[in-house]
Amino acid sequence: MKTNTNNKIKSYGQGPYNTKGMALYSTDGHFKPIQFQRRALGPKDVAIKLEYCGICHSDIHHGLGHWKKEIFPLIPGHELAGVVVAIGANVNKFKIGSRVGIGCLVNSCRHCNQCLEGFEQYCEKGPILTYGSTDRDGSITQGGYSTLNVVDEDFVINIPDLIDLAYAGPMMCAGITVYSPLRKWNVGPGKKVGIVGLGGLGHMGVKLASAMGAEVTVLTTSKDKINDAKQFGAKHVIINENGINLSAHRRSLDFILDTVPYQHDLDRLISLLKMDSTLCLVGVGKVTESNQLNPFSLVSSRSSFAGSLIGGIKETQELVDFCASHKIKPEITKITTKEIDDAWDKVINKKARYRFVIEIN
Repeated sequence: MKTNTNNKIKSYGQGPYNTKGMALYSTDGHFKPIQFQRRALGPKDVAIKLEYCGICHSDIHHGLGHWKKEIFPLIPGHELAGVVVAIGANVNKFKIGSRVGIGCLVNSCRHCNQCLEGFEQYCEKGPILTYGSTDRDGSITQGGYSTLNVVDEDFVINIPDLIDLAYAGPMMCAGITVYSPLRKWNVGPGKKVGIVGLGGLGHMGVKLASAMGAEVTVLTTSKDKINDAKQFGAKHVIINENGINLSAHRRSLDFILDTVPYQHDLDRLISLLKMDSTLCLVGVGKVTESNQLNPFSLVSSRSSFAGSLIGGIKETQELVDFCASHKIKPEITKITTKEIDDAWDKVINKKARYRFVIEIN
């Protein structure tokens, strides 16, 4: 574990910590600077000086109120990467200077069956999310578009030295969101896998499924992404435009991972599955624009339709280690905090290639 023990890092103390960030004050999508306090360290807390934070489409859905009524001001960001600058008295997993990441979760009940099995994302009492949740002290959690965070060490990910911190953030959400279902449905050699959508999630799905040994087919509406898809490891690319006949690919895939967060035709995707295969949805858009699925699409080939939500802490660490050993990294564009509004517009308009990452400091 790489550490940095210079005097600047040692000087952070036990908090509480004056912190700067970029916040939304309404659903208008415009960010303004904010100053606030992070809590003082608890016995198992670590304080992390944030260096980078990825911009996830989920940030946009939260910020624009697509999923629920949010509490403002809201600081989004659940793809955090940085360096530990202070530790609580009972911390034993990290040291000052440790390179770490934080994903979508910062706590859970720890006692339900899901938590005990390492699936904190499915906590029966509901996980405490990195932003927009009520934390253990009654405060509202604030995310990674900020300079510092304080998190229980059990929800912090170690970043191997082989991974540049700038690339680590998107692994905390985009990476684990696609890795978890690929592992759940045993993607590997001999499997033909479809990845629907080549965005922040989809491009990581292609890289990971290919590294697992699968034959990957990308379905995208963007003709200008064909070469990218093949460079990322896809063997086939289908332009999935309305009206295009997909019958030539009928019952050709063992598993489909759908990353698209917009309303789209699921029936044409189900038709691509072999008998007894699964279409798994990980892309979720506006709740008012839910997708429709004809039940005959499923029963005609005994297909399954499933969903998957990020991953637990153990599995996220597994994903990061997998990326390090297979030299997988997201395709990123670094931006400053002043460029967040513009980056959000580009994500909405499908112009991101493929993950915007904020340089915090």
